[in-house]
Amino acid sequence: MLNLLKPKSSGDLARLGVLFALAALILFGALRYDNFLSSFNILSFLRYNSMFTLVALGMAFVIITGGIDLSVGGVAACSSVVAAMLSTHSWWAGLAGGVSTGLLAGLVNGLVVTRMRIQPFIATLAMMLASYGTALLLADNQSVSVSYDTGFTMIGQDDFLGFPIPAWIALVAFIVGWLVLERLPAGRHVLAIGDGEGTAALIGLKVERTLTIVYLASGALAGLAGVILASQFGAGQPTEGVGWELFAIASVVVGGTLLTGGAGSVGATLAGALLLGLVFNILNFENGLGWISLSAYWQSVIRGGFLLVVVILQAKLDSKREMS
Repeated sequence: MLNLLKPKSSGDLARLGVLFALAALILFGALRYDNFLSSFNILSFLRYNSMFTLVALGMAFVIITGGIDLSVGGVAACSSVVAAMLSTHSWWAGLAGGVSTGLLAGLVNGLVVTRMRIQPFIATLAMMLASYGTALLLADNQSVSVSYDTGFTMIGQDDFLGFPIPAWIALVAFIVGWLVLERLPAGRHVLAIGDGEGTAALIGLKVERTLTIVYLASGALAGLAGVILASQFGAGQPTEGVGWELFAIASVVVGGTLLTGGAGSVGATLAGALLLGLVFNILNFENGLGWISLSAYWQSVIRGGFLLVVVILQAKLDSKREMS
């Protein structure tokens, strides 16, 4: 029985660790703050963090293949502007426009990486800059108000069965992602490519097609996050999304996915994203108590430091595994 509970790899250990850390933070918050487990805080937390969990899901698949997608924040910002501009026609036009913008960015990323053989870091960095530039051009360097008459705002602001619609969207996306990675051949292909593209090609896998689909999915999820952003805050935000790629990478790595690819977990990625979101939720409660006073700028500092610590710990766990 003890052998069944014993982690078999550093990835398994990290996944257990993120679950324990998440549970510990929830317990800490419940004991320290009066309204931490109130329905308002829980639903607000889920509504707001749904955008980041969607971006983290797409990033998980990219990293599992051994790649990286630095464009997700810029794509989300650009998609939010497009969605806001099209929301005057109908809610589904705004939704389709935002997701299509993400799909187009993902397609370009995938083709540049697979056909032009450009490193994912460079390819997606270029897309990030292009996305922010396009968003600023379309929005004329200002926020773009959405239409409140077409029902577009219901995507980000309304509830269904007492649960925020953005959270429902994220939940469905993660269920689909889990099924793909754990139950379908496509998931095994993604993992095999992460273990080695050359080996995957030798055994007959369509590496280029799979990689293109992965980047398409990452772009689509970033576009969907952009739609939720515009709908939830009532405006397309051309300057939003800065640091989202770091949040996504941190969520994936905290969940035990190796930056070198070949291993990963959709469920642990979700736990990692919720853990990071919960850290900032607790910091906001601490600000309310008056013990500390951290501005929003400190969140970037904390996020970067947290990511660095996790990567260092992951590297040490990997070295110990190789020595054993």
